Amino acid sequence: MMGAEEPQAETTATLMETEAAEAGQVVRRLIAANEPAFAALATRLRANPPARIVTCARGSSDHASSYGKYLIETFIGIPVASAAPSVASVFAAPVAPGSALCIAVSQSGRSPDLLATVRAHQEAGAHVVAFVNDETSPLAVLADTCIGLKAGPERSVAATKSYIASLAAFVALVAGWSGDEALAEALAGLPDQLEQARTLDWSDAVTAFRDATNLFVIGRGYSFGIAQEAALKFKETCGLHAEAFSAAEVRHGPMAIVGEGFPILAFATSDTAGDSVREATAEFAERGARICLADAKGSGSLPALAGHPAIEPLLMVQSFYHMANALSLARGHDPDRPLYLKKVTETR
Repeated sequence: MMGAEEPQAETTATLMETEAAEAGQVVRRLIAANEPAFAALATRLRANPPARIVTCARGSSDHASSYGKYLIETFIGIPVASAAPSVASVFAAPVAPGSALCIAVSQSGRSPDLLATVRAHQEAGAHVVAFVNDETSPLAVLADTCIGLKAGPERSVAATKSYIASLAAFVALVAGWSGDEALAEALAGLPDQLEQARTLDWSDAVTAFRDATNLFVIGRGYSFGIAQEAALKFKETCGLHAEAFSAAEVRHGPMAIVGEGFPILAFATSDTAGDSVREATAEFAERGARICLADAKGSGSLPALAGHPAIEPLLMVQSFYHMANALSLARGHDPDRPLYLKKVTETR
């Protein structure tokens, strides 16, 4: 646990902390404002299911798309691929025509390579759905269906509430499309759970990672995209090199460097994918690795809320953001202004 000289209450002054705390309110706004758009989209997709689904995003938005991939493939059954923006922006390669859904995810909606990719898929016949926070952006105008994330201004360079809003948008899309009542019910309860999740004490992880130089972040299934996001946040806010792995993939080459004292953060949902994470962390613990496990079944060192397995990762990342903010400050960084980074990255 953190000592008296490092209370978590001191972390509330940052924009990252304040904005992450707004996630519950953001999701409420997202659901209420976009209910008609989600309903119309679900009707369209049920009547004319696309032959292929492509996501287009970078950074945190791409990690949200990883989560969306698992959600769509497990509930809908249509394979989802991540578009490589350089195919359109650098190589100017055409997209083969056909029945397709292109889901673009962006906070700003202004990156040239993302826009080029979306246009290429749209010209090939894809229906473009944009999950975008800036509803005045070129992406919002270009989209056939625009879902405003309703996160409001996000001034910290580190995306938090807009990332969680993107995850929730995928839940709303899939719940409506699949007609799964349990998922829809879990989405309705998500805002309240997010507010509870941000109060959980993950200070053990601050102690574990304060002096780390490298670490692994492990997830599987629905939690893999959250592991990717956590690894990015360690890099950009804490100056800490972190790599994200599936609990299956980490047992191949990467496991060779896990030994005594090696730090690992793991996200285990309450389903069979979470069992895989629990098995991997147990194996690494036997080698003396320093494990911080957020486990929806309650067996980890970090508290985590249980619920629908598809919703649990959203709650875990909300708890993670609070911890990452505290860790950044403990390591002498400013989580709102990472070195060499800016809020909108306009890659080409």
